[in-house]
Amino acid sequence: MQKKHAIETIAAHLGHYDRGAGLSPRLEMSTTYRRNTDNLPMREGRIYGRDHNDTVRHAEDVLAQLEQAHDALLWPSGMAAIASVIRTLRAGQTLLIQSGIYWGTTQWVRRYSARFGIILIEADLANPTTIPDCCPDMVFVETPSNPWLRVTDIEAMKTRFPNAVLVVDSTAATPVLTRPLTLGADLVIHSATKALNGHSDVLAGVVLCAQHSAMWEEIAQERATAGAIIAPQAAWLLLRSLRTLSIRVRQMCENAQNLAEFLMVHEGVEDVFYPGLQHHSQYDLAQRQMQGGQGYLMSVLIKGGRAAALGVLAQLEVFQRATSLGGVESLVEHRHTIEPDTGIPENLLRLSVGIENVQDLIDDFDQALRATHA
Repeated sequence: MQKKHAIETIAAHLGHYDRGAGLSPRLEMSTTYRRNTDNLPMREGRIYGRDHNDTVRHAEDVLAQLEQAHDALLWPSGMAAIASVIRTLRAGQTLLIQSGIYWGTTQWVRRYSARFGIILIEADLANPTTIPDCCPDMVFVETPSNPWLRVTDIEAMKTRFPNAVLVVDSTAATPVLTRPLTLGADLVIHSATKALNGHSDVLAGVVLCAQHSAMWEEIAQERATAGAIIAPQAAWLLLRSLRTLSIRVRQMCENAQNLAEFLMVHEGVEDVFYPGLQHHSQYDLAQRQMQGGQGYLMSVLIKGGRAAALGVLAQLEVFQRATSLGGVESLVEHRHTIEPDTGIPENLLRLSVGIENVQDLIDDFDQALRATHA
């Protein structure tokens, strides 16, 4: 494409045209491809379905356009995408990772580092005063973070560690709100299971690069040979969902902002972690780094401790009790039940705000809080 169109236009249809004439992409199901009489591929790049599938490549092309990336690689889950990047580190190299991020990432990285001799440093990288004086080979940040909703300055991280590979997990922002590669990141990761797909029916992850490098070639080769691939049906469903990405994320952000403002002044609420609220410690940074909204994820501290939090959880009717985020449906989870030994407050409820009528969401929380504190 010669002209750089707006993300809404690319997402809606401009990046999605079938290689033939159809407006909807074709689903390529073949696992292998014919060769000619000289045993050469009849079409270059079509040898075997593990690494050569048109539907998967099409989805990667659209994601690369949305993120303004040089290239993209899809994986069967977000954790598979994260693991593909961390595995490029060698024994003795240093990984500086943000603390207080998705527990699945932290847990896996700790185990992998201990097993393979990676020097692991964990720190609150959203707070300039707690950034350690070190020379890491890779810096891994998640912004906004889950479930603390801390916002890390991507440009500042690249300035502080210019020789490190800067990796940003941007799942909670999506390219609609933040494009980390334009801010200095070398690699961007998404759990595409979340808002990119947004319908709670696809598991997928994606890694995107600012430019090709030896590391990128290693990641691509690892996927091609080790077989951690996404099924073409999942890639097709992801393409389907990307068409509505912008409108979904904008509505989710609008709903989240309104709900956060309501909960912040509710008598049954102790605090709200949401970067769109002015009392948030990184509010100004969020306004600069997240364009068009401060995300769909928030955490709420319920007055009355664990019992009250679980009471509210039980009373909610519109919010569904489930583990995930970024879908069209609003979800609620008591994180301390999931990760009891990580410092998560026992009265914290993590919310993923969907696209429902915002008054229904407000009323649902209001009745649950009132019933619990009656």
